[in-house]
Amino acid sequence: MTNTPFVLAVPDADLEDLHRRIVAARWPAADAGPGWDRGVPLDTARQLAHHWRHNFEWRRAEQMLNRYPQFIHDAAGQPIHFFHVRSAAPDAMPLLMLHGWPSTSIEFIGLVDRLTNPAAHGGNAADAFHVVLPTTPGFGLSSPVDGRWDAPRTAAAYHGLMRSLGYTHWGVHGGDVGADIAGEMNHISGGLVGVHVSTDLPSLIWYARFTGGDPANDPSLTAEDRQVFAEVAALGANDGGYLEIQRTRPQTLSYLLNDSPVGQLVWIAEKFRNWTADGNSALEDTIDLDQMLTIVSLYWFTMSGSSAAHFLCTNLRSQRDWSRPSYAPVGMAVFGARGNPRALQDPEHQLSHWSEFVAGGHFPAMEVPDLLVTDLRTFFRALRNR
Repeated sequence: MTNTPFVLAVPDADLEDLHRRIVAARWPAADAGPGWDRGVPLDTARQLAHHWRHNFEWRRAEQMLNRYPQFIHDAAGQPIHFFHVRSAAPDAMPLLMLHGWPSTSIEFIGLVDRLTNPAAHGGNAADAFHVVLPTTPGFGLSSPVDGRWDAPRTAAAYHGLMRSLGYTHWGVHGGDVGADIAGEMNHISGGLVGVHVSTDLPSLIWYARFTGGDPANDPSLTAEDRQVFAEVAALGANDGGYLEIQRTRPQTLSYLLNDSPVGQLVWIAEKFRNWTADGNSALEDTIDLDQMLTIVSLYWFTMSGSSAAHFLCTNLRSQRDWSRPSYAPVGMAVFGARGNPRALQDPEHQLSHWSEFVAGGHFPAMEVPDLLVTDLRTFFRALRNR
């Protein structure tokens, strides 16, 4: 298993092709109005595309990313792109951070300096981390994809990645699909000292439904909790089409995402808008728009909208043995919390760490980075000497 240094350098021809395609986009004649209940409004889509073409500077983003050491890990033929930033602190803990969909490791890039050099960012030097940010196979720069990948296969590859870097013990953080991969790593004996996952309330309700039925019908919950969960679930029910398409017809979707940059843009931007904060705010009010466009651009340049959809399809269909033992303590941070979310995930308080934050949503590293970093420091502080 080799790790080859990597420098991001998109060819000029690819950048010019992107700009040409954005300008030549064929816009739909029909529009349902300014609301989001039928998808991204036409005016919003036009504004985002205009910003992507005329205001967003890819070379500037590229230069920023190349500040951080990057590598390609060869996982038995599958290229896995990752950032590896070591702290100057001699006792820093290795921390693997795993993104979800629709994202890449770029989601965490704004946390690197805070995590590797906490003393310079209002923290304690003893909380320093060595940071490893891999991109999931089939997403972004971990393309093209070799065969079918899911969370268990990815977990095994990441275990090998950490070993190849010389680490004997490490922590892992994940959100969304990254949380699934982190959980799978916890079924592999040796190396892992702790698992920290982040979620938002809609995702938590979806997971509860997926594993145990409708939480709104749980008689052990208070009437107020059931009402909150029912309201959030009702909103989420209108947002599940993306997952059903990718679960059942990822190949058909592939042609659309691979041929239209505006299609790829709105496919991702809709989720960043709906899954951040209260789901009603403008994108630029909740995240760095150019950071999101960096993620979208990488999907476009690598043609990975297709392979990312196939990853979700394979993962949702994968068979798991849920009785397998776990080896490391687990902590959870819930963002955008309402009601009593712990009743959904950890009613018997078996998790070693639980945090709830009213602020934030599905992408806390981009929405509320200081809250996430503080929670990571708190959870892993007690595990550093294991």
